[in-house]
Amino acid sequence: MSKRIFDVCLALLIAACALVPVLLIALAVRLTSRGPALYWSDRVGKNNILFKMPKFRSMRWGTPAVATHLLQNPESVLTPIGSFLRKSSLDEIPQLWSILRGDMSFVGPRPALFNQDDLIELRRQAGVDKLLPGLTGWAQVNGRDSLAIPEKVELDQQYLVRQSLWFDMQVIWLTFLRVIQREDVLH
Repeated sequence: MSKRIFDVCLALLIAACALVPVLLIALAVRLTSRGPALYWSDRVGKNNILFKMPKFRSMRWGTPAVATHLLQNPESVLTPIGSFLRKSSLDEIPQLWSILRGDMSFVGPRPALFNQDDLIELRRQAGVDKLLPGLTGWAQVNGRDSLAIPEKVELDQQYLVRQSLWFDMQVIWLTFLRVIQREDVLH
């Protein structure tokens, strides 16, 4: 319960502070590429239940809904500001909505795409599917895009064992540092 209260309070605080930047980012996305500012992605949540997760659209309208590393040339489908949004993690801000709805938490395993069957199955086997997915997570601060799927699941399982409000605050702090340093973002 304290995790949920923490999530809601922090999401409301960040949403209030980010209102103007959110509007400016949405406008920039719309002015630099065809399509809506937000992309609603089908993601796997707690207990493998699907939910719609919003992100600022960083890829061209019509790009296949697959993990970025599966695209033949990810850079070719990025919008003019897509690379900046992804490297700065600003594309993730709309996920505050998912946190407020209770579909996500600030910290947990990153929600898998609906079609990442290998990741979904390994998480199920490890018991990680019982966790609420997170805006950031232990795997995010320990390699992010550079990790192989089994490594991500191992780190997600470590989070399952170590989870606490204090550990969540440490992961959030490490996330802030990684975002500032723009570490481990490949696309």
